[in-house]
Amino acid sequence: MTLPQHLVPTLDGVRPGDPVTVEGDEAHHAVVVRRLRVGERLLLADGLGRVATGEVSATTKRSFTVAVTDIADHPEPRPSVTVVQALPKGERGELAVEVLTEIGVARIVPWAAARSVAVWKGERATKSHAKWQATAREAAKQARRAWHPEVLPLATSDDVADLIASADVAIVLHEDATEPLGALALPADGHLVVVVGPEGGLTDDEVARFVAHGAVAVRLGAEVLRTSTAGVAAVAALLARTPRWGGLTS
Repeated sequence: MTLPQHLVPTLDGVRPGDPVTVEGDEAHHAVVVRRLRVGERLLLADGLGRVATGEVSATTKRSFTVAVTDIADHPEPRPSVTVVQALPKGERGELAVEVLTEIGVARIVPWAAARSVAVWKGERATKSHAKWQATAREAAKQARRAWHPEVLPLATSDDVADLIASADVAIVLHEDATEPLGALALPADGHLVVVVGPEGGLTDDEVARFVAHGAVAVRLGAEVLRTSTAGVAAVAALLARTPRWGGLTS
């Protein structure tokens, strides 16, 4: 059985034999809610590739200490994938973040598309962004990721166009596109960007603008997916054709 993972601010300088103390909400949830006990083995991750394996040596209600037995440094997965996610309504935003994190994306970018029903402004924007970050953090721990994803601040269409221009390969999911996703040539390394539109779909202007900045408009198939699941379907199809999932690029 895979050991549970807990997130710590840093593992810099930690070596086998060192104690690491985890405090705050992370520790409280582990000790009080999950009933972590002395002697249990677990993983500590800094979210930047370093993972420590160890055994719990002491607990309090707000902290626990781990005796580290092993340290592993994991390279950042390549190619890296950024998903630009148009704001879904209700709780579908958290669902999208959760599944995108589990599948291994490096960055999630909330985007205020022209037809997005949800609106992030003022205090709501701050709270919604924090909720997406918390969802990504918990999903990354559940998935035992060595590299945790970034959730960037709310992006404008200008920001998305800039992301596309800097990518090695960028795609825009569009139900009216004629290019199938499987026809794209993918790099074994580099940076991929996937743009997912809102429930109401992308406008013609958005598609044209992103294509002008270097993106390719593609379709997944005959079915029309929800915005909260289209991204994970597209990323899975892409990763299956890269060395990350044992595939071959073409």
